Amino acid sequence: MKTLITGGTGFVGQHLANKLSQPIIAGRNTAKIKHLFADNEVRKWDGSQNADPSFLDGVDTIYHLAGESIFHGRWNTEKKNRIRTSRVEGTRHLVDLIAKSKNRPTTLISSSAVGYYGSRKDEMLTERSASGDDFLAKVCRDWEKEALRAEEYGVRVVTIRTGVVLGDNGGALAQMLLPFKFGLGGRLGSGRQYMSWIHIDDLTRIMLYAKDNTSLRGPVNAVAPYPVSNREFTHALATVLHRPAFLPVPGFALKIVLGEFADVLLGSQRAIPEVLQQADYPYSFPKIEEALKNLL
Repeated sequence: MKTLITGGTGFVGQHLANKLSQPIIAGRNTAKIKHLFADNEVRKWDGSQNADPSFLDGVDTIYHLAGESIFHGRWNTEKKNRIRTSRVEGTRHLVDLIAKSKNRPTTLISSSAVGYYGSRKDEMLTERSASGDDFLAKVCRDWEKEALRAEEYGVRVVTIRTGVVLGDNGGALAQMLLPFKFGLGGRLGSGRQYMSWIHIDDLTRIMLYAKDNTSLRGPVNAVAPYPVSNREFTHALATVLHRPAFLPVPGFALKIVLGEFADVLLGSQRAIPEVLQQADYPYSFPKIEEALKNLL
């Protein structure tokens, strides 16, 4: 039986695919997929309800990572609709395909995010914490609800609530580095907001762990055990780069430049990986300093 990845051309998807043995890569841009994964089987899937049920033939595990990037492009009505539709409706259509399949997969591991909790200041957030009520929180809540429908068809579902993913060749870190390298880095807003983060290697290992450990079900906070404030993260990054970090960016300036997306950067999620800690999951990079030193 095979493993299938939707959203395999994304930052996380490419890293995960390299850790698996010949996964099937699914997406709308098959030419791009074939360029990135010349030796892998490719299946076309655009997240719509028009896919043939045979799309899932021979698949035992699905990693559902597809979704419009929240980082690129100003948040207007059209952008927010794409963010929501790609996640909520795309997942609904995938589960509908599972329901129609003759030989259903056993496991669905679906992306989510700690944005599920909304901005909660310094409150400790575990998988048992309630969801927030802002735009991203509602998207994550509905996204997970659609994924969990697969349980009705005998599929084990794990929803991976990721924090800020740090990697050395893409992801959030790449966007943060440039101003620091020029000595222009600094905290965002007050800097007191908490940032739940994860090293890309730990994230992909958590995803593999979710596949192999059949007792794992429901939400999993895929974050390092030691969240940091934006001020602490800024200091750690400047220290590793041997650069100053003395130019804070006021919150009002972020809102002028980025619009509603600024609320994501200024929001605070102090998420703790309670499920993984109870399972004694062995982190490779539990602390921000060692993660940044490894990546930089």
